[in-house]
Amino acid sequence: MTSAIRHTTVDCADAYALAGFWSRVLGHSLRPEDEPGDPEVLIEPASLLFVTVPEAKAVKNRVHLDLQPQDRTRDEEVDRLLALGATLVDDRRNPDGTGWAVLTDPEGNEFCVERSAAERAA
Repeated sequence: MTSAIRHTTVDCADAYALAGFWSRVLGHSLRPEDEPGDPEVLIEPASLLFVTVPEAKAVKNRVHLDLQPQDRTRDEEVDRLLALGATLVDDRRNPDGTGWAVLTDPEGNEFCVERSAAERAA
């Protein structure tokens, strides 16, 4: 027997607000039954579960998401995510087009933006 990953869970201070940020990043809606103040909020197609916890984030994430833009370049996606409220914390983009950008979501969780498939093929 094997196991399947049901959800990737993110502990946070405000599950609804952080799930709202990630729903805009991924282009998926929150479940209709999720409301502000809910202790757990799920972005179903992505299986991302946000859970409100009392502890604040204290150290670097041991697990993080790597995003690959589907309909734009890496740099265009970084600009879009910054406009949504992300913060650029480490720019590892290289002059030759390789590399990635490390950002944080509004609660400080790190994630990376890599090159699109079209950029990798060029």
